[in-house]
Amino acid sequence: MEQTDTQSNLYDSLIVGGGMVGAATAIGLAQLGLKIAVVEAFSPQAYDNEQPLDLRVSAISAASEALLERLGALSGLENVRKVAYKGLETWEMDDCITRFHSDQIGCSHLGHIVENRLIQLALWQRMAQLDNIELFCPAKITQLTHMQADEQVKVTLDSGEVLNTRLLVGADGANSMVRQWANIGISGWDYAQSAMLINIETACDEQDVTWQQFTPNGPRSLLPLPGNNASLVWYDEANKIAQLTQLNNKALAAQIDKHFPTRLDRDFTVVSKASFKLTRRHAQTYYRNNLVILGDAAHTINPLAGQGVNLGFKDVDALVTTIAKHLEDDKGWWQTPVLAEYQKSRYRDNQLMMSTMDLFYASFSNDILPLKLLRNGALKLANIDSPIKKQVLKYAMGF
Repeated sequence: MEQTDTQSNLYDSLIVGGGMVGAATAIGLAQLGLKIAVVEAFSPQAYDNEQPLDLRVSAISAASEALLERLGALSGLENVRKVAYKGLETWEMDDCITRFHSDQIGCSHLGHIVENRLIQLALWQRMAQLDNIELFCPAKITQLTHMQADEQVKVTLDSGEVLNTRLLVGADGANSMVRQWANIGISGWDYAQSAMLINIETACDEQDVTWQQFTPNGPRSLLPLPGNNASLVWYDEANKIAQLTQLNNKALAAQIDKHFPTRLDRDFTVVSKASFKLTRRHAQTYYRNNLVILGDAAHTINPLAGQGVNLGFKDVDALVTTIAKHLEDDKGWWQTPVLAEYQKSRYRDNQLMMSTMDLFYASFSNDILPLKLLRNGALKLANIDSPIKKQVLKYAMGF
């Protein structure tokens, strides 16, 4: 996969953003036989097993794993750090807990928790194996021009190189330059809370259950990490999280000990931390002429259930599947009716997941007694084995 010195090239699709979603899109479209360019500003750091665990991790669902397998990238995760999780548990009151487990639907696991960078690296390794993908990195776009007569988008890079494409794909994150250039509006809001990611080293062995306890101030969550490690997620008021970020690791550990449930092993050490604001954003449309957006460029979701990247991978699957159906169309697979078909397959599903997470968020963010009793009764009821519970579990796995 070599960079080109040619000043002007026509690509079937040019993808802006080489992160997890962008790289997966590149591979999926390349597997259809299309000529692909990927523009990315930064290359991921190479993997070394002795490196500290990254703070940015994702709970990759079984459906996302299936997509990575079809893309030929899953094998790139075989020999890197990851942990399979078999159970999901959530509660507010200790005697009203909902437990989901892979055994309930006859599966070996629900998914894997993997550092984002390692998923990206596996995808980049796969891109390097495909001769019809060209990577421009490090590179930034200085100008985009819609060539209406040619039904193409002209892309000018900071190196001076000019690339042309039939379909520009914006996979460049929540602050997408592609979305803004296309004048695609967004709806949404900033939540009143922030979240803090905290990597800890524990005395207990590797865990295989991810859990979350709701409190009036926000959830407290644990994601298992490889070995004697875990990732804690602390949701709280923005001012509270800002105060916590100022603490040294020892003082932060004391606050975790005070505010996290007794379920958490108390013999732990804080290793690293970071925080971010919670926002909801949804693009008013996913496409324009010769342009489509997906992943965080199209939607950002409350991270309550860790579905962000899984929704992005669903977008990738839907876009590739839709384009595959129209490769032989006389009018071109990059035309707006095809892109509208892609949007139809994803918009409502993304909206439903976003609204569901907001409902959970709002329902548990208060201490009103009647509501508290009602929601805890619902959690207790949800723990009863039933076809509905199995269906919910399959949906959580992405199926």
